Amino acid sequence: MSLSRSPSPVLGGGWASPGLNLPSSGRSSPSKGNTGSNGTPVMWESARMKNTGASGYPSFSTNNQGFISKHMRRISSSLPRFNANQYVEKDKTLGGRWSVQNVPLLGRLRGIMARMGRKMKIRLLLVLLFIVSLIIFFNSPLLYYWRRAAWLGGGEKFVIILAANVGGGVMEWKGAREWAIERDSVKNKKKYAATWGYNLEIIDMSTKKRYAHEWRESWEKVDFIRTSFRKYPKAEWIWWLDLNTFVMEPSYSLQEHIFNQLGKNTYRDINEYNPLNISHPVTDSYLDESSKSPVGDGNQKSINLVLSQDCSGFNLGSFFVRRSTWTDRLLDVWWDPVAYEQKHMEWEHKEQDALEQLYIAQPWIRKHTAFLPQRKVNSFPTGACGDHGYDPKFHYNSKDRDFLVNMAGCEWGRDCWGEMYNFRELSYYLNRSLWERFKEDLVAAVWLKLTGQKVKL
Repeated sequence: MSLSRSPSPVLGGGWASPGLNLPSSGRSSPSKGNTGSNGTPVMWESARMKNTGASGYPSFSTNNQGFISKHMRRISSSLPRFNANQYVEKDKTLGGRWSVQNVPLLGRLRGIMARMGRKMKIRLLLVLLFIVSLIIFFNSPLLYYWRRAAWLGGGEKFVIILAANVGGGVMEWKGAREWAIERDSVKNKKKYAATWGYNLEIIDMSTKKRYAHEWRESWEKVDFIRTSFRKYPKAEWIWWLDLNTFVMEPSYSLQEHIFNQLGKNTYRDINEYNPLNISHPVTDSYLDESSKSPVGDGNQKSINLVLSQDCSGFNLGSFFVRRSTWTDRLLDVWWDPVAYEQKHMEWEHKEQDALEQLYIAQPWIRKHTAFLPQRKVNSFPTGACGDHGYDPKFHYNSKDRDFLVNMAGCEWGRDCWGEMYNFRELSYYLNRSLWERFKEDLVAAVWLKLTGQKVKL
């Protein structure tokens, strides 16, 4: 069967359509220099495909779809783009700066993310989630509830009782300095209690007749401790603080500072420091072994009263009491109205002298009492406890970062407000953040050197 095709119009030439040549048409290929029917050179299909970049033979590789080509395109897409005309204009006016400066930040970030591998993206996401979680945790109430929960931080097990007089009483009894002392002391305790999730009870210690015919001035702390145990049924320890105290290191929790290692932080044998020269231990034959032992039963769980001693004896400006049956008995005996009636005129330090007498006379009180080194929880300012200057046993030392300072006896010849102000500023200075240190130690110092003027940032 013959093809219904007309012969080539070119004399002696091949077909204008390559691939359709027949032996009867003359030549199997166009002659050199011949042209097609429209006057154009005859172009073979294979040559056209070669010029357009297509291969005349089958191949398994696709056009620009290989592994290397794919990554080369990804890298090249992240490079700065500019055209020749724009580059020339920029070169004339701006000194030849590349147009990469015109690439938006979002585009650059997309380019960086596009070059990252999958594992790197997952790691970066986990790091970002961790940082965001820390920011949320430390800047939200979650941290407070974490520290307060009994099964986590344990803050609700502690109650701080601050002896104050928020109402003010009679104005003639309380001047501007007394108001300032109370304001700073209360603010300090509120901040510390809020930091660690402790309960804070601010009580009124103004002089007034509360108990029928008895004034009981300073003795009422026994009654307030008993009331606080009833008010906070989950509380295990109560920490009594006088008004003239200041927490110097709010970053110390009571758990880490004292109670996690209560046995190591305290001593039960009063002979280690015995300013009252109390005979210890008692040796009466009718007593049990723990009562005759200088350290009681040696078990820290049996410690129910924790206090410190200064140069004069027991100091109750800062002490701890644990909830227990033993504590209930102690508070009852300590509050005994008969002892108050008979001895309150003789005991110069009132309830403090009463507790010392109970410790001397009652062996069952000794074996549940422990003592802290004074500077652990009750440091004195220089000048208290004698006029012989600094004593490392009693006096506050900023290098050791003592926890609390008690300005006991400042109303007798010392400046209570001056001491409170100085310790408040020192506490702030010692506990500055990195940002505050940068501003005050570097920026303010440079400004002072340049201008000669002090600035508070």
